[in-house]
Amino acid sequence: MEVTETEEWLDELVDRWSEVYKKSMTTVVLLHVIREGGRMDAAAIAPAFTAATGWSLTGRGLYRTLRRLATSSLLTVSEVPAARTGAKRKEYEVTALGEAYLQRVEALRIYLPGPESGRAGQED
Repeated sequence: MEVTETEEWLDELVDRWSEVYKKSMTTVVLLHVIREGGRMDAAAIAPAFTAATGWSLTGRGLYRTLRRLATSSLLTVSEVPAARTGAKRKEYEVTALGEAYLQRVEALRIYLPGPESGRAGQED
């Protein structure tokens, strides 16, 4: 099957939107994953993020985002000794401010209308 110029353009538009969406949702999804998992280290956060979204996140991207969330007081960071080696590892937990942030963002969810629904922004 031959791909038309219009189909190629549509694919490019969807890919661009998807990348912007993923970048803006990473913060919210990471906070949600950590809230649901309780205190977690990065080794547990990464696969939980992928399981929740189907997206991969580089180690660098993960640590950069976790550091930004901690600096913004949305996460706390605790250094705890690893079980076998005793080496320090960081564990992350959502703060009260992080919980409040998630609640406000979750309240902003926009629902797109399906074929049989009436108006955008309304839940079915």
